[in-house]
Amino acid sequence: MSETRKYAIIGCGMMGREHMANLALVPGAELAAIADPDEGSRIKAMAKAAQLGQSPEMFPDTAKMLSQAKPDAVIIASPNFTHFDVVKPVMEAGIAVLLEKPMCTEPADALALAKAVKDYDNLFWVGLEYRYMPPVTRFVERVHAGEAGDIKMLAIREHRFPFLEKVGDWNRFNRNTGGTLVEKCCHFFDLMRHILRDEPVRVFASGAADVNHLDERYDGETPDIIDNAFVMLDFAGGARAVLDLCMFAEGSKEQEEISAVGPKGKLEVKLPGGIVTWSPRDKSGPFKEHIDVPPEALAAGDHHGATYYQQRNFHEALVKGTPPLITARDGYRSVVIGAAAQESIATGQPVEIKYED
Repeated sequence: MSETRKYAIIGCGMMGREHMANLALVPGAELAAIADPDEGSRIKAMAKAAQLGQSPEMFPDTAKMLSQAKPDAVIIASPNFTHFDVVKPVMEAGIAVLLEKPMCTEPADALALAKAVKDYDNLFWVGLEYRYMPPVTRFVERVHAGEAGDIKMLAIREHRFPFLEKVGDWNRFNRNTGGTLVEKCCHFFDLMRHILRDEPVRVFASGAADVNHLDERYDGETPDIIDNAFVMLDFAGGARAVLDLCMFAEGSKEQEEISAVGPKGKLEVKLPGGIVTWSPRDKSGPFKEHIDVPPEALAAGDHHGATYYQQRNFHEALVKGTPPLITARDGYRSVVIGAAAQESIATGQPVEIKYED
């Protein structure tokens, strides 16, 4: 059986072009078409395709692209608030889907989509790719092997740069993104679920828009996305997790730090350093393990190689007909947690997390 599959991308902004670069690294992944209503984005994508040796056909219209290009799989990297509507014609055509995070901006839409996917006959994968950063993958392997014992405390710190500029500045407003804790942090809530193999039942969050974008105006409106937060989650099995987010800390040496602590000791990983550290309670450590990422995967995007590894696994599932490793259920639950955290900030109260899937 041939392992070649035809891909299309809907939305060729920054993330769409990152998918272009990573498809070029996956044997058998042929980029056949791109659809985007924005001419500027199509021009940038054409330049990127030429650089990568790709020759996709460009379309301003998704329906025309689906009917003419007839792809085997579609990667949806359009703005967050469009996901719910953009994915519908793709599913109606029965085509395999890789839907970028967040799955939707509203829990109700994410739930409706997750229910629809239960009866979907093709591959449906949600792009919660932080699981795929090689140092994080190794960290999770060691946690799941029981090295630190039953994890009681999990902490994720992201100290990074502000939100980047997007087409039409859509990412400056909660109504388009679902809020920072949905838009950006659904990755981390999914990662917490994955690491602990458990579900959060309660969240308490504090956050605000304190530094970034305050002097920006769009049609007279000031951006309302928060730029820093502390989020604490209680999990059903008794573990606690915390997210420490700061988006005006671009001078940090390590952008992401994750630690998991159990009765045997502490495991941690830092990015972009790529060091996994084991610190047993008997003080015989610390013991460090460096996880390399192929330079071509690093060069193909801004997610420490995660997009490449996710795309490679998606293509393998597409060829072999195997289930997705990150499901619509995962996508839905990450949105619910992020929305609950946003609600907690708005109300100043803890919020019980409830799922309907």
